Amino acid sequence: MRIAIGSDHAGYALKEAIKSFLPEMGSEVVDCGAGSEASVDYPDFGFAVADAVSMAQCDRGILICKSGIGMSVVANKVLGIRAALCYDVEAARLSRAHNDANVLVMGAAWMDPDRAREMVGVWLETAFEGGRHLKRLEKIMDFERDRSSIKD
Repeated sequence: MRIAIGSDHAGYALKEAIKSFLPEMGSEVVDCGAGSEASVDYPDFGFAVADAVSMAQCDRGILICKSGIGMSVVANKVLGIRAALCYDVEAARLSRAHNDANVLVMGAAWMDPDRAREMVGVWLETAFEGGRHLKRLEKIMDFERDRSSIKD
């Protein structure tokens, strides 16, 4: 699985930790930045990861900022992205099982590398359940298609 990963300066250290164990989980890593803890604008990196997933250059994405809220807002602006801000393993599991989340978002202020590793592992291994959840997901995708076809 090819994973795009990105962060702002506040999420840089956690991004680097996650990058180190993704290959152990059998994933190829595409680092979309940031490249240090120097102050940057989170939308630049959130859009880069979301675009990579939306355009099928990567299978899934992971985004990190201080709270995770900013990255969630950014990623969910991109057509076809279902970004889920998760703070625990069960939320990460449900984001895949019920929502088919294709971007996992974490808040570095509340996350340590060990918990992130556990969450990412569960998130990568959990399949979308379909069933009653598929009907709901299709409503979201229909809405996106309808909105994207509107001409000025």
